[in-house]
Amino acid sequence: MTTTPARDGVAWETLEVGDELAPMEIEVTPTVIVAGAIATRDFMPVHHDRDYAQSQGAPDIFMNILSDTAYCSRFLTDWAGPDAAVRRLAIRLGVPMFPGSRLRYTGSVTSVERDGAETRVGVAFRAENDLGEPLSGTAELAVAG
Repeated sequence: MTTTPARDGVAWETLEVGDELAPMEIEVTPTVIVAGAIATRDFMPVHHDRDYAQSQGAPDIFMNILSDTAYCSRFLTDWAGPDAAVRRLAIRLGVPMFPGSRLRYTGSVTSVERDGAETRVGVAFRAENDLGEPLSGTAELAVAG
């Protein structure tokens, strides 16, 4: 499902503004959409029932917001590594994510603050699919040391 493997994490001590995050791609299948809805206890039929989604004007089922947020967090933590914590996450939704599309997450470092006890890194990111930009956002990650 993901074309980029999870990483041990970046070298926090050498991060600089402008550094690019390793991209992540997700194949959006009906199973991915339905599993995300079930895992987040979102039983709205537009996330698992194609006929209902079409009766509401959508061409197919589509990913729910909690799954969108979860994939953003995964993108960030796969890049940052197991010692990192996501301190802040803000996303803006765009076009829907329907089955049969591929999501590509990209991002870059927007700030780096080192104070001895902790390093905080600001990141701007986005996801794209065949319809455009399903989401964009910013985050702050931190690691001790």
